[in-house]
Amino acid sequence: MSETCFRMVGVTKRYSSRAVVDHLSIEVAAGETVVILGPSGCGKTTLLRLAAGLEVPDDGEIWLEGRQVARAGRSLVPPHQRRIGFVFQDLALWPHLTVRGNLTFVMGSVGVAKSVWDERVKSALVLVRIDALANRYPHQLSGGEQQRAALARAFVAEPRVLLLDEPFSSLDPELRQSLRAELAVVQRTLSLTTIYVTHDRDDARALADRVVTMETGRIKAVTIRNQ
Repeated sequence: MSETCFRMVGVTKRYSSRAVVDHLSIEVAAGETVVILGPSGCGKTTLLRLAAGLEVPDDGEIWLEGRQVARAGRSLVPPHQRRIGFVFQDLALWPHLTVRGNLTFVMGSVGVAKSVWDERVKSALVLVRIDALANRYPHQLSGGEQQRAALARAFVAEPRVLLLDEPFSSLDPELRQSLRAELAVVQRTLSLTTIYVTHDRDDARALADRVVTMETGRIKAVTIRNQ
């Protein structure tokens, strides 16, 4: 069995008096893809934000590759040092930067040596098949091209964990299916430890090694899909 890459232990996150994530524990093995499935408001996105260091748990512990990165009321490792790639639901591409600029900004923020930037950018864009679009701005891209750019930005700095928050939710079904298949290829190629949040069961069927079903901040069921 692969070693644990990511772990939450008894994590709670409250907004006002409501526990959005409620005493949740989860482990993700190195190279595993876990899909978090559940309705809007069940705590899926908050789980990702806690993992990335964008939120601090009120209770519990968060571990990454055997290192504690957060505990109750405190972040021990800032987001830019966690080596986590994040694809947000709205993609959050920086509109004033080209595709290349979006990727190099990430590498600069996490301290990747400038000498490898060009190589990393080229490899990432080739992998998602938009290497010809490196000098375009986000508004010059189609919806599917923007999705690919966001994916490339997420893994260009060679993250330990890839987090995806319903990245294909705004796409038409045919394009969604195509990009889902391409993402599966990227995951296998890079052996990325991945946590993918969605309310779409087709995403879960296509991508997951395990499906974790959430309701009202808690895990209700775990299903092993691919062995």
